[in-house]
Amino acid sequence: MARLLEAVPDSWVSVSATTRAPRQGETDGISYYFLDREEFLRRAEDDGFLEWAEYAGNCYGTPRASVERKMAEGKQVILEIDVQGAFQIKEKIPQAHLVFIEPPSLEVLEERLRGRGTETDDVVEKRMKAARVELSQKMRYDKRLVNDDLETAVAELVDYVNAQAEKPQGL
Repeated sequence: MARLLEAVPDSWVSVSATTRAPRQGETDGISYYFLDREEFLRRAEDDGFLEWAEYAGNCYGTPRASVERKMAEGKQVILEIDVQGAFQIKEKIPQAHLVFIEPPSLEVLEERLRGRGTETDDVVEKRMKAARVELSQKMRYDKRLVNDDLETAVAELVDYVNAQAEKPQGL
């Protein structure tokens, strides 16, 4: 995402809210908005999220106000969300473009998750189970990218975002 932001100056990546604990080096309001479960569910009930879902035992959501503000400013708004959230967004914002970024294989994904050293075996297993479900939905997306070579994946994503931004509104 950092590379996309550099290459597409009018893009903005939304900061999601989550109920999971911060990992080492993460900062509230920059990495995520870290909320306790009660506060998260209160905001969800008050329609404070464009989308939200529970993933691997934690809640994640996209704060509505900041996204709507950036869209009104004409920014290319980027959301890093799971499949459940993507389909919620598509229902609420039909002109949204869904991009599915997939690993080269499930084995590579598991290696990447374990290589972080931040997840327990139980969490890795939950994430792998969720990944299998998500991969089964990739054909419902507008664009699919395989993240096997970072340079290639970034270039394809930048090209796609720029191509969509150049289209007349509503297409």
